[in-house]
Amino acid sequence: MKNTISNFLNLHTGEESPTLVLENVTSNVSFRGANLWILACAILIASVGLNVNSTAVIIGAMLISPLMGPIVGAGFALATFNFSLLKKSIKNLIIATIVSLAVSSLYFYLSPFKEAQSELLARTSPNIYDVLIAFFGGVVGAISITRIEKGNPIPGVAIATALMPPLCTAGFGIATGNFAFVAGAFYLYTINCFFICISTFLIIKFLKYPSIQSTNKVYEKRIRYGISVLIIIMIVPSCYLAYNLLTEKKYTQNVEKFINNEFTKNGYTVIYKKVDYHTNPKSIELAFLSKTFDSAEIKKLNTTLKDFGINNTHLIIKQNTTDLKTEILNEINLQKNNISEKDVQINVLKNELNQYKMNDPELIKEIKILFPEINEIAVGKVQNFYKKDSTAVETALLYNSNSKIDEQKLQSWLENKLKSNKIILVNTNVQ
Repeated sequence: MKNTISNFLNLHTGEESPTLVLENVTSNVSFRGANLWILACAILIASVGLNVNSTAVIIGAMLISPLMGPIVGAGFALATFNFSLLKKSIKNLIIATIVSLAVSSLYFYLSPFKEAQSELLARTSPNIYDVLIAFFGGVVGAISITRIEKGNPIPGVAIATALMPPLCTAGFGIATGNFAFVAGAFYLYTINCFFICISTFLIIKFLKYPSIQSTNKVYEKRIRYGISVLIIIMIVPSCYLAYNLLTEKKYTQNVEKFINNEFTKNGYTVIYKKVDYHTNPKSIELAFLSKTFDSAEIKKLNTTLKDFGINNTHLIIKQNTTDLKTEILNEINLQKNNISEKDVQINVLKNELNQYKMNDPELIKEIKILFPEINEIAVGKVQNFYKKDSTAVETALLYNSNSKIDEQKLQSWLENKLKSNKIILVNTNVQ
């Protein structure tokens, strides 16, 4: 049973020859000729995707990007003590990074669209989750390059680890002079590069690839220490950023709970909300459709914030929203100061209904006297959607008669009576 499990989890099954793996890795490290052109085009495509906020375009750019080559090469070189390959990988990674930053900066400098879209903003605040994605993505990539059958993982790794978008975002920051973007995006790029490299190093070590150059134990120990220190340097800031992200998300959830409990459940419709988490103190700005609060109520609500775990926060209720309320109240001819939203909706619907309703008992009585053949009558107004004028309303008279009546006479009489030439007669008695 133990042997079965061991064979089931054995990474050596389907493994490529280490010599061929080394050849493949070395061939993908260099950025010369075609590789450099492909990189420049991929960066340009990714920049366009970020600029127009198109996820599909960004994914396409990541799929054709050759950036993984020197990063995997560096991890492979560290594991096998191949220092010539390590030097070549680092050199080519630096070249690729500089070219990518230059192309993306030039594009965003020339682009008329300088607004930071959500796809750009998503690459400016890395955290511990990005570390995990880069590490496990690198593990998959390292395993894939050591297989005889490469399969589909490599494109997936290129998408998951997302090396291109952070570089393009850094280029956007350079082009627009926003160095906070440059710092955040380049840190994310560094995290991805480093942990792909480390995961490749660990997989190659686990598979016990032979060393290219002989080294003593002291040198190996120094390499391990150096990698450990770099891992800590990379992880600590990302953990801090992840903690901040978690704290902000929890704060946002508490704010939503507060608004729902104190306002929404009481029937107060929030028409404006702005939560500023990054000020000191933090602030919540709200405005309501009809509800107004006095200073004592606002003070009490500010005290209630602490009951929901919302500390160091100032609640601001904007009371200058009477313009919208006045417009609605004027339309429905109501002068109440505290009318509820439900009443507003009901009265608006009533006003719309009244445009089409006709309640004239005398008119019906006169019609029955003039046309005794009619048994039942209903009069109302209808919208004529076939006319270009969308406000065209016509009067419709529905009647039931067992015998034929003079409809022309009835229509002429109605036009004179109602002072309108928009009269429709409908006999509901279908025989």
